[in-house]
Amino acid sequence: VTLLLLRVEARSISADRWSLSLALLSELRRRSAARDKRLASPENKSEAENAQLQILREAGVECIVMARYMQVLSDRFLTEAGCPVINIHHSFLPAFTGGKPYHQAHQRGVKLIGATAHYATAVLDEGPIIHQDVTRINHRNSVADLIRKGRDLEKSVFAQAIRLHLDNRILVYNNKTVVFD
Repeated sequence: VTLLLLRVEARSISADRWSLSLALLSELRRRSAARDKRLASPENKSEAENAQLQILREAGVECIVMARYMQVLSDRFLTEAGCPVINIHHSFLPAFTGGKPYHQAHQRGVKLIGATAHYATAVLDEGPIIHQDVTRINHRNSVADLIRKGRDLEKSVFAQAIRLHLDNRILVYNNKTVVFD
């Protein structure tokens, strides 16, 4: 699923913090073939976002989680969605924004790579940061090694960011976050 949508019932969070609507996920899988035709591109971005917003409204989504969506959401989409959008970026922001950050890191000879989960904004990789982590690398690591290590890191950072959000442990203020752990 390119755009993963989560619906969390507020009443069920205390009993089961990770209670996701399986019916919603099943419905999203069913619609995936049609949605693949509606993926945003520069030529059809408005049309694609309208279709995605319709799915959000029908499902009553309360949080959007993006992983490898590789599109900048418009201000209109973010406003009309009416719920937080969490994104995982495969780099330790603010360094190496955009695509191929592990290739950029390898070229620069960095000694740490990281992953960043943040709230999405209409500006690429500029949203308030929720959670980050890093791992050490060295000159013996290839780009493939960086990608493998980075993907492992992305999974744990993303899961932690979603957990923090669902547990209401994040306060957003002036494009920054205060995270209560």
